[in-house]
Amino acid sequence: MSGSRYLPTLLAAAVSLGLLGCNEKAVEQLPDAGASAFGLSAEQSSRVLAKVGDRVITLGDFAAALDQMDQFDRLRYQSKERRRELLSELVDVELLAMEAQRRGLDKEPDVQDALRQTMRDAILAQERRSLPAPAEISAEEVRAYFDANSDKFVEPERRRLAAIVLKSRADAEKVLKEAQKANTAIAWGELFFKQSISAPKVRDANAPVDLAGDLGIVGPPGDARGGNPQIPEPLRVAAFQIGNVGEVAPEVLEAQGKYYVIRMTGITAGHRRTLAEADRSIRVALLQRKTQEQEASLRESLKQKIRVEVDEAALASVKLPDPATAGPYPGYQPPSAPTSLPSEGGTKHGNGGN
Repeated sequence: MSGSRYLPTLLAAAVSLGLLGCNEKAVEQLPDAGASAFGLSAEQSSRVLAKVGDRVITLGDFAAALDQMDQFDRLRYQSKERRRELLSELVDVELLAMEAQRRGLDKEPDVQDALRQTMRDAILAQERRSLPAPAEISAEEVRAYFDANSDKFVEPERRRLAAIVLKSRADAEKVLKEAQKANTAIAWGELFFKQSISAPKVRDANAPVDLAGDLGIVGPPGDARGGNPQIPEPLRVAAFQIGNVGEVAPEVLEAQGKYYVIRMTGITAGHRRTLAEADRSIRVALLQRKTQEQEASLRESLKQKIRVEVDEAALASVKLPDPATAGPYPGYQPPSAPTSLPSEGGTKHGNGGN
């Protein structure tokens, strides 16, 4: 639950302004303890706002609908008219659900699958409520994680690259010689726009020249977190052989059928993050680990209570359709080809009249 400061006022107003016959006595002073979400007591949450057949929509249901919105959407429901509009939407949901059930749609396999998924999400969400918030994880646990995973907090040097891309090695060798003479970012940028096949067809007059041909930042070879899909591995290796910012690699590089002349445009020095710098990310990682452990424990406990059998032979016999020949939906049959083409004059229809 979000606990937004706007919600107690909004929900109390939904009652006190007479929404669907409720009155001011429905909302009392918020208690110091024992309050449910949004500052509503259990009694207030159970207050009935509307009845749809034998189903009721309570103030708690209304609060839950608001809780699923972001804070900006909630602010739209401060007026009496918009609250009635939201309640009307909740009524519509009940009406349509009842009609779907009357038609037997709740027994459809896809509806049952969706229901199971919803129930799975609901029980996992319920279990997660027992977990601490990131800020509630102890400093000792954060420190222990930091000490045990010190390699994760070492940031290696990063380098930024720019490239002129060409179709042939011969062209690239010529451009390489020119690039080695281009001692400034402006000279490099002019060469990029003149020669690179990756240069935009229409040059933006406001585009910074020093970023011409920019491929982004990359870490050293072997750094699992330092890859960059825009920088093929040969370029990544060569980047860490360049001596200084502004220098061009001494050789033409080939990758993915193209030829590259690269220039190092920046360096970010490597460093080790301090505990204070890593505190937030550690708390998030610890919470993720606790969540995974909790879910695994729940699954194992359920398997102890409920027998699970898997037919491995049947599973192994499942054959997936060939993606190249599969239709747009199960059971799809492509239209058969005509056995003969209509005559040049076309096919006559009707009762055989001339």
